[in-house]
Amino acid sequence: MAKPILLYTSLCLQLLVLFNGCLATQTSRQQRQFNQCQLDRLDALEPNHRIEAEGGVIESWDPNDKQFQCVGVAVDRRTIEPNGLLLPQYANTAQLIYIERGYGIFGAVLPGCPNTYQESQQQQQQREGQQRDQHQKIRNFRQGDIIALPAGVAHWLYNDGDSEVVALSLLDTNNQANQLDQNPRHFYLAGNPEDEFQQGQGRRERGHQQPTGQGNNLFSGFRTEDLADAFNVNENTIRNLQGFQEDRKNIVKVKGTLQVARPPRSREERERLERQEREQEREDEREPRESHRGGRDNGIEETLCTLRLRENIHDPSRADIYNPQAGRISTLNSHNLPVLRWLQLSAEFGRLQRDAIYVPHWNRNAHSVIYVVKGRAQVQVVDDFGQTVFQDELQQHQILTVPQNFAVVKRASSSEGFEWVAFKTNDNAQISPLAGQTSVLRAIPADVLANAFQLSREDVSELKSNLEQQEITIVTSSRSSSQRRAIA
Repeated sequence: MAKPILLYTSLCLQLLVLFNGCLATQTSRQQRQFNQCQLDRLDALEPNHRIEAEGGVIESWDPNDKQFQCVGVAVDRRTIEPNGLLLPQYANTAQLIYIERGYGIFGAVLPGCPNTYQESQQQQQQREGQQRDQHQKIRNFRQGDIIALPAGVAHWLYNDGDSEVVALSLLDTNNQANQLDQNPRHFYLAGNPEDEFQQGQGRRERGHQQPTGQGNNLFSGFRTEDLADAFNVNENTIRNLQGFQEDRKNIVKVKGTLQVARPPRSREERERLERQEREQEREDEREPRESHRGGRDNGIEETLCTLRLRENIHDPSRADIYNPQAGRISTLNSHNLPVLRWLQLSAEFGRLQRDAIYVPHWNRNAHSVIYVVKGRAQVQVVDDFGQTVFQDELQQHQILTVPQNFAVVKRASSSEGFEWVAFKTNDNAQISPLAGQTSVLRAIPADVLANAFQLSREDVSELKSNLEQQEITIVTSSRSSSQRRAIA
């Protein structure tokens, strides 16, 4: 009888820690961001730093830009070549990784959790005299996935496909879990990596210079003999851990193929992934089936070691808003991926057809970081003084930050439409639209609107009637179609 009680107590403590962490995160974000968002202009941002490694490329945006300082995030993008391995690392912040293209596998080492994957006897026999390898769970990823990683969780990514993997990472530097400063930091466990955000330059200038020939990973700063004693191995092995004479940088090429214990991908799954890449355009035109989110918050049953860390946001069948003439929007929050409650982050994926409009709205309880996946759009952002702080065309691979409560409108301007992913700094981010059936104007009494805008009651009635017919927040442009279509 004692074991069930202990298990129940342990699970309750885990949930209590997570819940309290969420409350602390929200308080910390509010405290850290005061006086950081005095912005009179926003810009479309592009990467300003590039690292070329053996197995791929890393590009990063300047984390000291005032827009990133306002919303409290940093962003980088990794392009991993086939058979490329992003070296094991962890960060000082919670982060979301969006898989823009490609597929592969990843591992996330959750502290205190058991090694539940074991290699087969056949794999062991290929390495005579060695123990059977055990490790934590290996997970697949594919195009459109969002991977959620808590701060301090070591992880790695491997491209086992035939085309490049492009992974965009958002690091939430304002998260309570980060108790250092607002500088994004990657702590690599292997290799001789370069600093992805160039944050280490200042430390090196202040005298923190590594000895000649030594790497930049976490083991590099320790004395070789101490590590040899701690691990009970020879010093040559330790020098490999420390990255001595290593020049492959952050992403390396695997010799042969990566041999890990994992359930094999079925041929059908691999064919489906390849077909998905070839048919992305046609997939966007399919009418979604009933949403099957499968991510219910199952409370005490979902412990730290079994948390789902991945959910696909591209799948048209899970769209929250859809119409073939206008576009679709899918949201990912703590209701369909419960780990996001811990991270206090969420995401949105949207696609607009040409000339379709995502009506003016504001994010009620979150900042938004918009990354353009494909196409172009005319975007306007308005601040609390009614001033236009951004009015320009947003293009592929650019980033625009939209601070909390700033109003924004998007109109797709290219023939291929407009696709974006938006990261939001709340696990259940909510919008307030100015147009559509859920418009704030529809909820205000007609006489209040008439006096506020100096309109007749007839004009107000027509306005509210038109909003009711729109129904929702994505519409086709009245200037490109004789009939204005709304989507439910």
